[in-house]
Amino acid sequence: MTDTRDAICLEGLTKRYGAFTAVDGLSLAVPEGEFLALLGHNGAGKTTLMKMLLGLTRPSAGQLSVLGTQGGGAAARRAVGFLPENVSFTGGSTGREALAFYARLKGAPKAQVAELLEVVGLTDAAAKPVRTYSKGMRQRLGLAQALLGDPRLLLLDEPTTGLDPMLRQAFFTILKDMKARGVTILLSSHVLTELQLRTDRIAIMRGGRLVACDTLHGLQEAAGLPVRIRVRVPEGGAQRAADRVGAGATVLGANGRSVELGVPVAAKMEALRQLSCGPDGTVEDLDVLPPSLEDVYAHFGGPAAPDEETLS
Repeated sequence: MTDTRDAICLEGLTKRYGAFTAVDGLSLAVPEGEFLALLGHNGAGKTTLMKMLLGLTRPSAGQLSVLGTQGGGAAARRAVGFLPENVSFTGGSTGREALAFYARLKGAPKAQVAELLEVVGLTDAAAKPVRTYSKGMRQRLGLAQALLGDPRLLLLDEPTTGLDPMLRQAFFTILKDMKARGVTILLSSHVLTELQLRTDRIAIMRGGRLVACDTLHGLQEAAGLPVRIRVRVPEGGAQRAADRVGAGATVLGANGRSVELGVPVAAKMEALRQLSCGPDGTVEDLDVLPPSLEDVYAHFGGPAAPDEETLS
């Protein structure tokens, strides 16, 4: 079953709680060094999956390998860093003391404490009690905890909760550096816009099942969603521009100066030719917008998802 090049390898992984199936027959391989986004609605099974990867709960059926170790195990856990959605530290300890405590638990070098506090931007707050930290500061301390011991695999559950835009950017810079060092990253998030251009692949869960897993481009093609073309025209020219595109185009919205068209991917280039070859002044400007990650997620993972078949 296990390929040593896969940091995570799952086959038919299932977790039941009585009559409720939280994870249902999930098969997935995550190669070493990959950055995989894990998406799904609340209750889709993402957190249960992470608990099984961490060895906090046992599968009801199926097989699981983490870092080449069947079923996870202590050796694998020592090489895994985990950041939960809600980080909890002893409020009376300082940031430095809290991180030193986790370093001792993980057997990480003491020198990493100061290094990681600097990495996450908490050096100046290291001597302050954690109870005085903002939510974003606690989240950064949690990230430092996850990076202790130079993990080979990072499991991150809603890691940017409470971070402002500048700190989110700094957070992803850290992850980029970790990935460059060969660390595998599995990140669960509801903030889709920050994942669209940062991850290698995207896995979407729905009702405990994996319904899609591919690159963004692959998911866009599989979903068959239209490309949107926004056209700016002279006053009153919106309908003329729409008529030039012809059959297959759908007018998604229009006013006197602009029109947004939905065009099948296969018809995109022809639509652009038709628009650009119009009489002078018909089109002043245009933008081509491929389906976003939010569009793709709504297609596969939303309430109106077309089916439950796994795509790979």
